Amino acid sequence: MKIIDAHTHLWLSQDTVVNGKAIRSLPNGRSLFMGEEVQMLPPFLVDSVNSAEVLLSNMDYAQVSAAVVTQEFIDGPQNDYLEDVKRRYPDRFFVFGMCEFRRPDFLPEAIDLMDRGFRGIKIPAARLLLPEGRVRLDSPEMMRLFHLMEDRGLILHVELADGNLQVGEMETVIAECPRLKVVIGHFGMVTRPGWMDQIRLARHPSVYVESGGITWLFNAEFYPFPSAVRAIREAADEVGIDKLMWGSDYPRTITAITYRMSYDFIVKSDLLSAGEKEKFLCTNARNLFGFRNLPDLPYIRNMSE
Repeated sequence: MKIIDAHTHLWLSQDTVVNGKAIRSLPNGRSLFMGEEVQMLPPFLVDSVNSAEVLLSNMDYAQVSAAVVTQEFIDGPQNDYLEDVKRRYPDRFFVFGMCEFRRPDFLPEAIDLMDRGFRGIKIPAARLLLPEGRVRLDSPEMMRLFHLMEDRGLILHVELADGNLQVGEMETVIAECPRLKVVIGHFGMVTRPGWMDQIRLARHPSVYVESGGITWLFNAEFYPFPSAVRAIREAADEVGIDKLMWGSDYPRTITAITYRMSYDFIVKSDLLSAGEKEKFLCTNARNLFGFRNLPDLPYIRNMSE
């Protein structure tokens, strides 16, 4: 069975501000994150560069054939770097572009990303609840963007605020743009009240859900994350396994576990059938993102085995 990761991040450095608080890379894999020093990357990444080459090394080791690279305001815009990543590794990565959605008049930037060949746009919608006012997903400018994306066949990746706060806005978007492919991130923020309201958006034919960060959300329980598997089972029973995809949220999650551990707890579970595991870990993402020519990655034995 081949594996596709539907939620990863890449950056050469972090240097941005979110809600007036700085985020920037520090040595040894650490970052200044909104006033706190945190371990953002594994400590052996002493230069704190989260590069495509390091991710590819992890992917080859863990036998992950391809990955989707998304973006987040907390990492700063990475459009130029990701455009180069996609050019250099077209069979291994699908990359999302990201605009400055926190300010009006972002549409020209979005059109530029489309013209540059980005096949998806990411909106970190949970971070649009700004102190100066909420940016709505069903605003006129957003709707113009979604109609353009629908017409051009782009994919929308969106991470919603906890619960159902933005679900109604997404229902409006889906109703007006029924052909727009939509991916809901972070498994609907599965450990928060009302998470199933986000999952139920995948009842619509064009909407999918990925599990990026699920090991972070169940970190207190830790490996092998039995409650995470039960949540995947519950979501599959609600909307169908064909609508669900695995994502790791690399690299932040591998400060606590290895990259392989971020999916092998699913492989080892008896709550999903072999066919369901293949759809969740590969087939659904391959079909949605159009991956072809997935490499065969042999298992390399560890010296400790």
